[in-house]
Amino acid sequence: MSLLLLWVPSLFGADGEKVFETYCWGCHHQTAVAFGPPFTEIAKKRSAEEIEAMITDPEAVSKVFGYKRNAMPAFKLNQEELDAITRYILSYKNAKVQ
Repeated sequence: MSLLLLWVPSLFGADGEKVFETYCWGCHHQTAVAFGPPFTEIAKKRSAEEIEAMITDPEAVSKVFGYKRNAMPAFKLNQEELDAITRYILSYKNAKVQ
């Protein structure tokens, strides 16, 4: 039984919160403004495709969005991590802002 319990979590893929803690927490918070916008704001304004594009190529996406500057670095996440952090960000769509 314990072997099954160790194996089952891997079926769910990357954990969005862990990806957040690894790459995002220095500049973003879930519901409060930090250096970058909170996930609540991002989730309300952006689609999954826009979020993924901003993570992988923020310089190009910033130009498309009409931003004059971009401070976000590009991240080289695997597809599992990218999907996980995108789902995690979008999970804040209806969260209250602090």
